[in-house]
Amino acid sequence: MANVLKLIRKRNLLLISHSRKHPLYSVQTFPKSTLGAEIKDAESLSKLNDNEEKQHKLDLTFGNAEEAFRSKKTSELVRALFVFNLCSVEFLVKNNTEILKWSRRLLGKTLFTTLMKGTFYGHFVAGEDQIAIRPLVSRNQQFGVKSILDYSVEEDLSSKQAKEAEAKGCVPENQPPLEELDPEQQRFAAHEEFLDRRENVVSARTYFYDDEAKCDENMNIFLQCVDAVSGSTKSTGFVAIKLTALGRPQFLLQLSELLVITRKLFEKFAGEGDILLKKFRQEEFQKTLDVMGVPISRDQTKRWFSILDISQDGEVDLWDWDNLLEENLQLCKLLIVPNKETGIPEQMMEGLTEEEDEQLKNMLKRLNTIVEYAKEKDVRVMVDAEQTYFQPAISRIVIEMMRKFNKDKAIVFNTYQTYLKASLTNLKVDLDLSRRENFQFGAKLVRGAYMEQERERAASVGYEDPINADYNATTDMYHACLEEVFYQINQRPLGQIAVMVASHNEDTVRFAVEGMDRHDIKKSDRLICFGQLLGMCDQISFPLGQAGYSVYKYVPYGPVEEVLPYLSRRAMENKGILKKVQKEKSLLWKELKRRVKAGQLRYNPLENSTVG
Repeated sequence: MANVLKLIRKRNLLLISHSRKHPLYSVQTFPKSTLGAEIKDAESLSKLNDNEEKQHKLDLTFGNAEEAFRSKKTSELVRALFVFNLCSVEFLVKNNTEILKWSRRLLGKTLFTTLMKGTFYGHFVAGEDQIAIRPLVSRNQQFGVKSILDYSVEEDLSSKQAKEAEAKGCVPENQPPLEELDPEQQRFAAHEEFLDRRENVVSARTYFYDDEAKCDENMNIFLQCVDAVSGSTKSTGFVAIKLTALGRPQFLLQLSELLVITRKLFEKFAGEGDILLKKFRQEEFQKTLDVMGVPISRDQTKRWFSILDISQDGEVDLWDWDNLLEENLQLCKLLIVPNKETGIPEQMMEGLTEEEDEQLKNMLKRLNTIVEYAKEKDVRVMVDAEQTYFQPAISRIVIEMMRKFNKDKAIVFNTYQTYLKASLTNLKVDLDLSRRENFQFGAKLVRGAYMEQERERAASVGYEDPINADYNATTDMYHACLEEVFYQINQRPLGQIAVMVASHNEDTVRFAVEGMDRHDIKKSDRLICFGQLLGMCDQISFPLGQAGYSVYKYVPYGPVEEVLPYLSRRAMENKGILKKVQKEKSLLWKELKRRVKAGQLRYNPLENSTVG
């Protein structure tokens, strides 16, 4: 399995100058969107004049209804109230999938499409294609809110189909029966009861592996999203992608297992303490190998230690240790441990079959193609986080992409889920690596999407629950990560770190804004930006944008019937955060009443634009 990291760290694989000429990528031309032609000049869309700055000082209570909905037509306020009220009806939310399908059959395609555009689809989705989304993207930008475009078509698979697809994509040919695996191996293996990764997840899209052609199709969709973002603004925009869409997820499981095992080995050699400060000397290396029962001579120990000690200072730290995963180092092959039952020494990792090796290369090529194309178009790539059994591999691959593409500008962004106990440590390690290797660091901070599923899986399989104890602990972790980011920004040259605070939580957004003030981080520097979903928490997004902060809406688009799974999740998510929706409903009513009293029922947002 060391082959996995060898392929990732191998420069001649990542520097694939010919990758878009590869037979896999026969689709080479992605027509440039004309969306930018309908948007005002970037300068006028990104700066507030002095008078407007004074008029739109940020209200950190996020209770100013007029500011929140300045960009909305009155009909859109009424629609939002209708949708949020429906999301408060438990029966409708619980059975929304069946109700949508029944409505489609009863009304027919045309009437059903009209109904959806006037309700859920119209509220949560920007339009069917790049042409249809132009008015919304343009209008939002005139009110200081930019877009992260996402083609939100999802396969409507049954649970049985999803499980079959996951088994196909996650179980290697040579995997032994689960009962023969130790607990750590079981953590990174596919389990029957958790094959449908959509269960207990309402806020994240799930991709299932079909074949290599489907992965190519997903890659081309992401490339078209890059075009859509590039055409929407002259300033740098974002496209969001998931790595499980680009290849067989089995490799993410195997790579994650390898990374976790090697990190634990480092901790065995280096002992307890802050991982950024941990290190060990040759004699400690030899002693630990002896305790582990690894049959290695002192001469071999000396030779391997000298290879690991990249800095040649007589000590191996975490960054030296990570080089054991380089192509020219194969310590993982050397390190063998006694079988618990037979006592016979055996290698810790298995290799890949020839077919698997080719599939892994294809996954990495697809990601490289997307990022390379995005860089050409001046678009940033935000790689979403996924389940913890995939995440170590995803984060490592994203860091490799940062090494390559983030030399002059943060093009690639990793995602950190702060409901994880290890999130602050992981963030610190990656930040420190970017400092040591002098590449720009890009990150999105989120709370996380898989809590219930992760807890249930940990309890069932038998490994430590990776999730923080409760919501307050997650908030504390989120804020600790933000403090680390603020500190690191002030320790480095301007522009070396770019972070998105992706949160619907008012306290967290308020903490971030106040933290920027405390650490003298200017909003005009665009080092910290904010993100929320389209159709949710406008009382946060638009006041931030109108006050001059960098703000993005995550903007889904796609044909009505093909985004129904997305709409179903949005309905479930709104039910799950009813308290927040309740405040938004109250503000919607307040603004609607204000317009009635002021005689502004025919209110025109474009006449009240705050930017330009």
